[in-house]
Amino acid sequence: MSQQFRVSQPAPGPSPVPEGGEPKGDQPHPVLPQQISSRMTLLLAAACGLIVANIYYAQPLAGPIGASLGLSSEATGLIVTLTQIGYGLGLLFIVPLGDLVENRALVLTLVGLSALALLGAALSSHATPFFAAALVIGLSSVAVQVLVPYAAHMAPEAMRGRVVGNVMSGLLLGIMFARPVSSFITQLSSWHVVFFLSAGVMVVLAMVLHRALPRRAPATRLSYGSLLLSMGELIISTPVLRRRALYQAGLFAAFSLFWTTAPLLLAGPAFNMSQGGIALFALAGVAGAVAAPFAGRAADRGWSTAGSALAMLIAAVAFLVSRIGAEGSMLSLGCLVAAAILVDCGVSANLAFGQRTIFMLGAEYRSRLNGLFLAIFFMGGAVGSAVGGWAFAKGGWDLTSWVGFALPLLALAYFATEFLSSRRSAR
Repeated sequence: MSQQFRVSQPAPGPSPVPEGGEPKGDQPHPVLPQQISSRMTLLLAAACGLIVANIYYAQPLAGPIGASLGLSSEATGLIVTLTQIGYGLGLLFIVPLGDLVENRALVLTLVGLSALALLGAALSSHATPFFAAALVIGLSSVAVQVLVPYAAHMAPEAMRGRVVGNVMSGLLLGIMFARPVSSFITQLSSWHVVFFLSAGVMVVLAMVLHRALPRRAPATRLSYGSLLLSMGELIISTPVLRRRALYQAGLFAAFSLFWTTAPLLLAGPAFNMSQGGIALFALAGVAGAVAAPFAGRAADRGWSTAGSALAMLIAAVAFLVSRIGAEGSMLSLGCLVAAAILVDCGVSANLAFGQRTIFMLGAEYRSRLNGLFLAIFFMGGAVGSAVGGWAFAKGGWDLTSWVGFALPLLALAYFATEFLSSRRSAR
């Protein structure tokens, strides 16, 4: 039988955290202490991975899907874009509901909606129904961003970073496995099968989550309109949120740039890789996801500041590593694999540091904080993809890698101003 846990009555508005300061906990409204089991953590991590993968299945299949639906090369880009738009809308308008409505019911509703949208995509033979399904797939996939703060609510403060890091590692594995898995399935059958299988997985997942998840009823008494308006106040009054979101935006821009352009490089004349070869390359990046649980443990020990700086440096160095060797050589390919692992490592580590930090700001608005955090750095990813495509078209990997190198360094430069602000405040 499902349990229920409830957070205490929230304060009227957000409690700002000083610029550069580390939050000290969910004060004055802590979550009731609850020891989250390893089994529950594993379930939440697996659920996040399976749900978030739905956003990324179509990325390597844009060509086959576009050809099947009779799309022009320009319209083919909408296959991925509409899913991203749906996800962005969900971050802003659905994720905040985690502070207002019962979380278990919200997650199950979104997973069920995702199953229907995936089935719709699988059955589509024309562009319009597929585009509508793609939008809803992105919208409903924000269930993962209800589950992550849900896990933070269940974890005691002393191990919150570890739990969030473990759940985030599942999410990141879902992102990284989605592309090669969909490529391999399509190579063996068709793209329709990818969506049919995923719809079935969502149905099974909904049944498992229905039995396993405890209920969590937020104590917030705001209306939905007031809830959305409060997000603007949170942005203004919470410098830690702004900083952490912008740090991650720089790294996620580099991540998106790399994974948008690396397949183009590998498919080009220098490497001449097949779809299967590119899928195998994408599997290498999965190793970077192991950084998230280690980063979570480091955050619990108070090492978020130093860890974030290191994560940004690792992501920048990755692009220098990718330039080693002549294009097309085994040395160059090996260095690209190493770069993929380093980029994913830096991004996943900093994500764990960032989410652990913002989840300590207050239980009563944790879902809104998470929605804002994700929405801001998601925009960074969209910028990275667009700039990466332009850079690769203009100057190949040479220009692209330098742009990728600059993005984490911009985040690091902004990170350095945190210490300048602290010194000015101390005077």
